[in-house]
Amino acid sequence: MSRRLDQAYEDCRRLTHASGSSFYAGMRLLDAERRRALFAVYALARRIDDIADGQMSADVKLAHLDELRRELHRGDGAEEISLLVAVRDAARRYPIPLEAFDDLLDGAESDVRGQRYDTFPELEHYCRCVAGSIGRLCLGVFEPADQARAEPLADDLGVALQLGNILRDLADDLRHGRLYLPADDLDRFGCRVAAGRIDGAAELVVAFEAERALGRLARGMQLVALLDRGSARCVTAMTVAYRQLIERIADDPAVVLRRRVSLPPWRKRVLVATTLIRGAA
Repeated sequence: MSRRLDQAYEDCRRLTHASGSSFYAGMRLLDAERRRALFAVYALARRIDDIADGQMSADVKLAHLDELRRELHRGDGAEEISLLVAVRDAARRYPIPLEAFDDLLDGAESDVRGQRYDTFPELEHYCRCVAGSIGRLCLGVFEPADQARAEPLADDLGVALQLGNILRDLADDLRHGRLYLPADDLDRFGCRVAAGRIDGAAELVVAFEAERALGRLARGMQLVALLDRGSARCVTAMTVAYRQLIERIADDPAVVLRRRVSLPPWRKRVLVATTLIRGAA
């Protein structure tokens, strides 16, 4: 492996670790080759997310996302950014569907434009773009026994985790004029959004979406049975903290109307360790 490629993978590892994501611990359970590949996938996905969530104007963000899309589709590989060097190499080693990054970029552009969703199928499509795409990219690294069965399960898992993100960030998003909850679901419970808050039985809407997320999560976790032991442990470790977070929101939906909810880092580490010990028993 060339020095440039070594550095590209190291850049991906550092970015993944610095993100503070609970996914990092799960990725470390893979063998070295797969771990590097997954770090590369996650790092590029994180870069896309950071652009969409950054402090630049919407026009500048869209220009950066478009430039990254064009770089992703370049065939010569000349003067690529470090993350793309690693991603291209990983895609040569594993059947990683790089076209899934287009879905992720589509979702990021929707975020920049402040897209709102009238129905749950519309929101679900967005979730499949920004999170189901990550699941499909990961499958390229995991190489499941039955790809056709695994893909929709990976999508369901991604939808569940993204719904968890949406609920976790609800209060902050409302304060900044962002809204992901479907208009149909707000109407169902007699709610309306005004002045950065949800008027009406907002707790019922949150509880409804949390239960929906848990249902998708239960279905998506059937993916584990299709993976080798190392990949299965990785997926389990990456999702256990999300499961507890969503369960907490389902039990106390009012909490996300007041503030952003998260599990402390020590709790995430305990959850991962406990889950892996049980899995090894």
